[in-house]
Amino acid sequence: MTGKLLVSTRKGLFTVERSAGAWAITKTDFLGDNVSLTLTDPRDGRHYAALDHGHFGVKLHRSTASGFEEIPAPVYPPKPDGLVENDMWGRPLAWTTARVWALEAGGADEPGVLWCGTQPGGLFRSTDHGSSWTMVRSLWDHPKRKMWMGGGADLPGIHSIVVDPRNSNCVWIAVSTGGIWYTADAGASWTQRGEGMRADHVPPELTHDPIAQDVHCLVQCAAQPSRMWVQHHNGIFVSSDEGRTFTEIKNVNPSVFGFPVAVHPREPDTAWFVPEIKDEKRIPVGGKLVLTRTRDSAKTFEVLADGLPQVHAYDVVYRHALAIDATGDRLAFGSTTGGLWVSENQGDAWICVSHTLPPVYAVRFA
Repeated sequence: MTGKLLVSTRKGLFTVERSAGAWAITKTDFLGDNVSLTLTDPRDGRHYAALDHGHFGVKLHRSTASGFEEIPAPVYPPKPDGLVENDMWGRPLAWTTARVWALEAGGADEPGVLWCGTQPGGLFRSTDHGSSWTMVRSLWDHPKRKMWMGGGADLPGIHSIVVDPRNSNCVWIAVSTGGIWYTADAGASWTQRGEGMRADHVPPELTHDPIAQDVHCLVQCAAQPSRMWVQHHNGIFVSSDEGRTFTEIKNVNPSVFGFPVAVHPREPDTAWFVPEIKDEKRIPVGGKLVLTRTRDSAKTFEVLADGLPQVHAYDVVYRHALAIDATGDRLAFGSTTGGLWVSENQGDAWICVSHTLPPVYAVRFA
């Protein structure tokens, strides 16, 4: 059995491959540079890498037969004269790409289509494999967009993009903080979803308002797209009606707080989470790095710890740093302390591939 991972880190992109029964780093790209995210397009196998050069800005790269080539990054339109917009701290909100926070391929019937979510909240679409990008103005100009605010990051951002495998025109996005949005016409119009989610850190009148929900990660079961799972700032939520309504899952040990979630591609009732202590701490509970897994749509949960550090573990796993492959048997995740683990059996046991990587931002099977 072979396998391949792309691991985005603070200091480069690492390719990790399975050969002769073991996982090992086989290649590095952009060594020393901040790689925030990658995408492997399942339709043609091309890789895309988003880089954050700080003072020099955001860059995008696309794989070629000999390596990577730079392609245009999404660009915001000019801000109209006299328009005043502020972030959650009251600072002027610039119309400029601060970070690429989501990359997703379009449907199988639309080769070349890519979606890109950014901070401070712009959604972009490409029809030519990323050679050019068009802002989805119907979302940016939506009057409720101005109600979005920063969550874990200072700026509001689109971090999850889900394309319906049954109909490429149907797309969901999740915003931190701004809830879940849905289009049935490839971005021409948008509606808010997410009734039933609850935010406990906002004014009482906004507690159940879909616009106030700080969604950390949104995923959809490929075989049963009506089932969606959310890791939220306030806990775990599950939907069986394409995100229209959600049910809150409570009393999960050691915690319902975290950033990523993964769902089995064929079993909609099976999902994995990485629990943390909420808010001020944001470290594993009791210094033990574990995952939780449900196989019965959150009626019960198992704690998965075999092969993971259980003493003085302070790893945080970001929203893009947990991945599941197409078989549903193999998972991988990376942490802010440079650890990378792989499971071949749905999380029952974990193998440490490395504990010396730079802080890991994203992990993807390629």
